[in-house]
Amino acid sequence: MNTLPSFLPTGASNFYGFRNKVALVTGAAGGIGAALVSLLHDEGATVVATDIETPEFTMSGVVCRALDVACAAAVEALVEHVEEAIGPIDLGASVAGILSTGLVTDTTDDEWRRVFAVNAQGVFHVGRALGRCMIARRRGAIVTVSSNAAGIPRHGMAAYAASKAAATMFTRCLGLELAPYGIRCNIVAPGSTLTPMQTGMWADAHGGDRVIAGLPETFKTGIPLGKLATPDDIAQSIAFLLSDRAAHITMTDVYVDGGATLRA
Repeated sequence: MNTLPSFLPTGASNFYGFRNKVALVTGAAGGIGAALVSLLHDEGATVVATDIETPEFTMSGVVCRALDVACAAAVEALVEHVEEAIGPIDLGASVAGILSTGLVTDTTDDEWRRVFAVNAQGVFHVGRALGRCMIARRRGAIVTVSSNAAGIPRHGMAAYAASKAAATMFTRCLGLELAPYGIRCNIVAPGSTLTPMQTGMWADAHGGDRVIAGLPETFKTGIPLGKLATPDDIAQSIAFLLSDRAAHITMTDVYVDGGATLRA
């Protein structure tokens, strides 16, 4: 195996203890994934940033690769390549996800399968591949980005919510199996976040205001904190759970939604 490249940026922080660690991030091309890549890089990690199309990062220490998480063989090959060419993967974040809206009665079989292929099977493929590598070293941390929709019914979002619920429970089961090896697996469940996925559902410039206030016509509560999350808000929560600052936390599902689900 090659030695770890000297990618540490000058003046990098080490608040989270990521210096000289290798991190794999899926769904890295934008939104929460891109914010996480930047944060991990700034904290001194070597980051392998992946998405369905190759992400565009120019910072030293960020290696960009195309990856379809729905393809098990592609995930296995990418993880093997990183382990051999860059170094042992210490941190994994499954951020890749796709949105689907529409009533159950209008949802086709193909649409259901499409959403589950990325949001649930993709998390399974990544978690399985990383788990196999991390077990031998008896160390590592994995975070799955789910959604608060996994824990509360959403009108017109059954496929998305169900796929995220599957990803959440898979990650908790994975965490139970990997805990004896010192490997932690946790979930971050964002609420409404300022990403293209969110803004793409708005009909006009007042969409954010309506989300914050709540949408009684679809039985959706508002956001008690009175604001939408930023991608960095979510990235910071992911980074905490990946770090040794969360050394005794595993199988936990952290809702980062400004209180929107009224969940303890």
